[in-house]
Amino acid sequence: MRWEPGKESSVEPRPGFPGARASAGGLGGFDSPPMRWTWRLTVSYDGTAYAGWQVQRGGPPTVQGLLAEAARRLCGPTARVTGASRTDAGVHALGQVVSLVTDTVHGAEAVRGALNAALPPDVRVMRVEPAPPGFDARRAAVAKRYLYLIDNARVASPLLHRFAWHVPAPLDVAAMRAALASLRGRHDFSAFRASAGRDKAPVCEVRAAHVVRRRDRVALLVSADRFLHHMVRVIVGSAVEVGRGAREPAWVGQVLASRDRRIAGPTAPAHGLVLLCVVYG
Repeated sequence: MRWEPGKESSVEPRPGFPGARASAGGLGGFDSPPMRWTWRLTVSYDGTAYAGWQVQRGGPPTVQGLLAEAARRLCGPTARVTGASRTDAGVHALGQVVSLVTDTVHGAEAVRGALNAALPPDVRVMRVEPAPPGFDARRAAVAKRYLYLIDNARVASPLLHRFAWHVPAPLDVAAMRAALASLRGRHDFSAFRASAGRDKAPVCEVRAAHVVRRRDRVALLVSADRFLHHMVRVIVGSAVEVGRGAREPAWVGQVLASRDRRIAGPTAPAHGLVLLCVVYG
């Protein structure tokens, strides 16, 4: 389907499917309340140029702000976009999930085409799917998966400088794996968050934590039901302390038990972090 600016999709709405609008006076001649349609969007972006996901009134550009503006151009001023993860400035995404709620009807391909036509090339809507009424991308998520990429070559790759943290010191991947083992399960992750008070409940369940090496590239993958502010980046900074031999693997478990951010490792740079996907029940 080809989208043309200013025109709605010619696809005929089907009853029970997003795009099925109640006709005026459809209930015994009385006006029906406005119908709303919900879409589930999968969005990828290079976060280098943006101040994170969440819109900032009068502030620098954000991914949510750009997407909301594009949605309003297509669907009108009442269009609303909600992201599953509020990624920080400089963080990237391959599989950010967004709920788009509108009161105008378009086909899925028309929505994707129109949004991508209005977005810059470093933000792309990859998929558009119908979602049930009331679907909220953030509240409905049951888990998220992040990847952190480290360039462990002695000389940094110019092709990775926007997407990987360059750590030239040799890293003991086996020691890093042993360190992360203590994080699996349900724990209080206060020691691995940016600052006290940012998150009301510091308890998270880490379902998987892996370290993978491919030549000079080291990737850390972490899955959890929820994440605290900077949690993955502090985990990575602590794991690198172990990998370069500054700390023993058991130290990470001690940091976890302490619930004290001051004794954990440094916060790894934002540009190495990628939101891989969001999991729903």
